[in-house]
Amino acid sequence: MGMDNVDDIKSVDELRKAQAAAQAQGTSITNYSQWEQILEDLDTAGVQSTGSFDGDVKLHAQVMAKIEQFIEQVQEAQRQQEMNPKNDDVSKVDNKTSSDKDQVIKANLANATSSQILSDYMKYYHTL
Repeated sequence: MGMDNVDDIKSVDELRKAQAAAQAQGTSITNYSQWEQILEDLDTAGVQSTGSFDGDVKLHAQVMAKIEQFIEQVQEAQRQQEMNPKNDDVSKVDNKTSSDKDQVIKANLANATSSQILSDYMKYYHTL
């Protein structure tokens, strides 16, 4: 027998307390494990829970879809950047040095982009 109508759960801590209370009564919260994971994801994203399992499932799906779109946009921007390097120095150097310099630029770009992705990713979450 599960407790189906658990409302006003706004955080993982509240959900865990409700589950402990339910277990003390010999029951458990329906979909507890799934909801716990969803609440952890929403918390990481800085997104407020809806307070209900069904609402959080929908919210989580929207958040994840938006993040996937965002990551695809960033990856596309990276591909464009790699195809169109804007660094004129590369063309002024001989071929061997040029390929070394390309590698350095790509490594710097990758490092800068990954920290930028993380930064934008968190900002992006907060715009939802």
